[in-house]
Amino acid sequence: MTTQEKTFVDRCRDFLTARWTQVSAAIEAENFADPLLPGNALLRDRIVACLTSATKSYHYVLPTQVLCKCVEKRLDCHALQAAYRKPGAFDARTVAHDVIVPFDQANHRVLGGSSEPYVNNPLRCPAVIKKYRGQQKNKTDWDNLIAVLDAVENAPSADFARRVFDQIMAETYRLLAGVQVVYATPNRVSLKQTTELVGRFTADKSGGDRLEAVCTALLRAVGAAFGLFDDIRRQKVNSADAASGMGADIECWFKGKLALLVEVKDRSLTLTQLDAKLDVARVKRISEILFLAERGVDAEEKQQTHERIKSEFASGQNIYVSNFLDFSTGVLILLGEKGRVAFLGFVGQELDQANSSIVHRRAWSRLLKSI
Repeated sequence: MTTQEKTFVDRCRDFLTARWTQVSAAIEAENFADPLLPGNALLRDRIVACLTSATKSYHYVLPTQVLCKCVEKRLDCHALQAAYRKPGAFDARTVAHDVIVPFDQANHRVLGGSSEPYVNNPLRCPAVIKKYRGQQKNKTDWDNLIAVLDAVENAPSADFARRVFDQIMAETYRLLAGVQVVYATPNRVSLKQTTELVGRFTADKSGGDRLEAVCTALLRAVGAAFGLFDDIRRQKVNSADAASGMGADIECWFKGKLALLVEVKDRSLTLTQLDAKLDVARVKRISEILFLAERGVDAEEKQQTHERIKSEFASGQNIYVSNFLDFSTGVLILLGEKGRVAFLGFVGQELDQANSSIVHRRAWSRLLKSI
C-alpha cells in the first residue's frame, strides 16, 4: 500500500468515526432526524435491505462504497476494483478490510463478523453495476445496491452522499438492538471492584432501567445462593404496576407465594408513593416491602414518612428504605466472591431478558472488560 493510500484510509477512518459518533449520540438522545425521510423513503428501504441482506458481503459493500465517495468525491462509488477501467475507479477492498471490518468488530459484529468480505465470490467483479448482475445469486439485493450507489453518484450535490452515509450509520445503529452482546464476566471480583463497577454503571441516566437491572440481578443472586426466593419477577420500566398486574417494580416469590415487594426509585421516596405501595401490599397481603431509593426519603416529608413506617409496623407491615449501595454492600459480603461473580452475570442476563437499550447493554459489557 502506498503512502497516498494509507492517507486515504486514515481519512476514511476519521470520517467514519466522526459520523458514527454524531449519529449514534443523536439517536441515543432521541433527537435524530433521518436524513432521507420523508422524501427518500424508498432509498432508505433499499439501504435497510442491503444491510440485512442474506448475502453478508453486501452488508460491507454499502458503507464502504458510500464512505469512499464521501471522503473523495472524484471516485466512482460503483467501483470495487481499479480494473473497472472507468474514471474514478479505485480498489475499495483496502478501505473495507482496514476500516469497515474493524468498525464491525468494535460494534459486536453488527454487519456479520466477516474478516475479509471483499474476497468473497459476490464481489469478484470490477464494479457494482448491472453488467455483473448475472453472476450474483442474490439479484434483488444487488439491484438494491446499484440503486443506492446510482443515487449517490448521480446526486447534484456532494452533500447527498453524506446524508446517505448518515442514514447507513443510523440503520446500522438500529441493527445493534438485535445483536447479542457478549458479557465477559470475570472469574474473580472483589467487593470494592463490584461496588465501583455498579456505581459507574448506574451513574448514567437510563430512566431507571440500569438501577432496576442491578437490583433484580442482586435478588437473583440472593435467591440462588441462599434459597430465599425461587422466582424474581420484574416489570418493564415505566409500566404502571396496575397495568402489568404486579405489585411493585420487582416481586420476589418463594414456593408460589409472594414474599417481598421491591420498589426502585432513582429519586427520593415521597409519602404519596409510600402510601400507594402500602395499599397494594395490603390487597396482596404482603407484609414485607423494600424501597430502594437512591436519594433516600424526600427531605420535606422525612418526619412524616418515618412516623408512617413506625405506625405501619404496629399493624403488621415491615417497611425498609435504603439506597442500593448501602443495601447491596452487606449482601455482597455474604455472597462471597463466587456469589459476586454470579451477580455480575445476572446483570447481563437481566439486561438481555428485559430487552434493555443497546446503550445500556454495551455499557455493561465495556465495564466488565475493564476489570
